[in-house]
Parts: sequence; structure tokens; C-alpha cells
Amino acid sequence: IMATKTEPTKTAKPKETPAGRWVSYRPEIKVLDCTIRDGGLMNNHKFDDQVVKAVYTACVEAGVDYMELGYKASRKIIVPGEHGAWKYCTEEDMRRIVGDNPTPLKLTVMADAERSDYHEDILPKNQSVIDMVRVATYISQIPPALEMVKDAHDKGYETTVNLMAVSTVPEYELNEGLEMLARSETKAVYVVDSFGTLYSEQVEYLVRKYLHYCKAAGKEVGMHAHNNLQLGFANTIEAIVLGANMLDATMAGLGRGAGNCPMELLIGFLHNPKYNLLPVLRCVQDTVEPMRSKLMWGFDLPYMLTGFLNQHPRAAIKFKEAKSPGDIVDFYNEVWE
Repeated sequence: IMATKTEPTKTAKPKETPAGRWVSYRPEIKVLDCTIRDGGLMNNHKFDDQVVKAVYTACVEAGVDYMELGYKASRKIIVPGEHGAWKYCTEEDMRRIVGDNPTPLKLTVMADAERSDYHEDILPKNQSVIDMVRVATYISQIPPALEMVKDAHDKGYETTVNLMAVSTVPEYELNEGLEMLARSETKAVYVVDSFGTLYSEQVEYLVRKYLHYCKAAGKEVGMHAHNNLQLGFANTIEAIVLGANMLDATMAGLGRGAGNCPMELLIGFLHNPKYNLLPVLRCVQDTVEPMRSKLMWGFDLPYMLTGFLNQHPRAAIKFKEAKSPGDIVDFYNEVWE
């Protein structure tokens, strides 16, 4: 957050920029890159090793705090061969990219509630290159999600809970869910705009609510934004201003459907000298953008319409993947019924 030269914020460390202005930053903010995990939803997690390595290298050189390599999904409920390695994140696959990860970058995976064999597939921390397990859950799955959090915590990992599709959750259910999460072992609870439908006033309301439950319990609040309405970056800023300290972003916004808050925008905004924008720009230019024509993520009219309607983007993804895409007016009439 920016401040004048004579009025630096109390919690920030001032730094003079080349333009002569003083800027400030919150050192407790942590940035998490989920390019490979969220972007994997656009190609069934079939990234080549060199792509994953390029994102990993960029995160290390840019000073990013966490990188999410993919999912820890159950192999018992998925068609064999349908997905690539980053749907499962075995130790062998991860270490092929990062070795023992002799860097300050922490590595994380996501495990969906009721879709992960976490007892077996998530090893004790001293046997794994992973540092944090992120549990993704819908409001109805919080009890099994809490069991997953405890399991990961007891194995030695940091944990977060990503409460998905919060824009569809009734108020009383959200309050009860946050009460349960605040009593758990999790490090942070994320506001997740799964459908990219939230406006700033809704983000403000939700972040304040999450902070109410989490701060008293010593937990952080995170923000994971999607860009259906071109608000992924703006909503992340809104969350930062209000006190969210765990921030998700992806290189060039690569992620499911309309994508996520772009890492290059977030790093540039934070003004924290520990972050370096140049490696991110190099990764975006050389590795991520060349995939856009094939993966087709990013703001587009079909994703905009599902965002307006607070709907999962699956209909828009199907529309865009068709060999002969239909008329956008017809798609509007179809989803707006």
C-alpha cells in the first residue's frame, strides 16, 4: 500500500523508489503461485516438465513464498491416463523437478475433500519435499475437510483451507463453517471466488467476516480470485487493504476458465523489495504466453456470462472447446434461462 514520504504506515518498512516516492509494504504478506495447479485444470494437468521447472525457477528467483505443484487426487476414482502427473504429485514426480528444493520457496499441494486418499498419499513431512497441504472444500464437506487438516498438521505440514464457491453459500452456513474452521489446526482460511462473480463490496464483506472468525484464533485470511469479470486483481487488492495476508496468483493469470489474479500485477503492486518482477516477466513471455492459443484461458465473453450468473464456468469451457463454437448470443440465451 502506498504512503507519502512524511507519513509511512506504522506496520510497513519504507523504501525510496527511483521516482523519489516512498512506498510501504506489509512484510507479513505471503504470495502463493498456483499456476501449475489451477492452470492444470485447462489441460488435465499434462504440463511438460520444462514448463513446471520454468515456473518453479521463476518463483525461486522472484522471491515468491509458496508454489503449488498440483493436486493430491485419488487414483482410485479417476480414469487411468486421463490426467497428467500434476493431478497426483507423487514424490518421484515432484523431486524430478525440484530435487530436495534447497531454496527458501515452500512447496504446496491441494487435496480436495472426499477426493483424496490422504492417509496413504500424503507422507509424513520428513519424507516429503512438500511444506504445506491446502485442503479444498465445499461448505457441506467441512467435517471431512477438518479431518484432512488434522491429518496433515499431525504429519508436520502447514495447512490452509480453501472454502470454495463462497458466493453460493447461505449466511448461516458460512458462519457455522467459519466457526468450525477457526477451531481447527489450519494456518489460514481462504476466500475463494470460484466463479469470478464477486464485486469489491462483497469481497469487503467476506474478508471482514473471515477476519472476525480467524484473527481471534490466530489464523490468517487468504484470497483466491478468478477473473470472469476482469476483477481478479482488483478484488485481491481489496482483500489486501482489508488485511488478508495469504494471496494466490498465477503467471499471466493462467488458471481455470477466465484465469486468476496475474502474478506480474500482484508482484508489481506489493512494492516489497524481496519480490523481483523480472523473473516473472521472463516466465510469462517465454513459457506461459506461448500456451495461450492452445489452453485458451483468460477473460472472454462466455466466462463473463457465467460470472454474471454466479455459475461454474463448465458451460463456457465447453462452448469454447467446441470445434465450431456457436454464437455468443445463443450461448447467452442458453445460460440465461
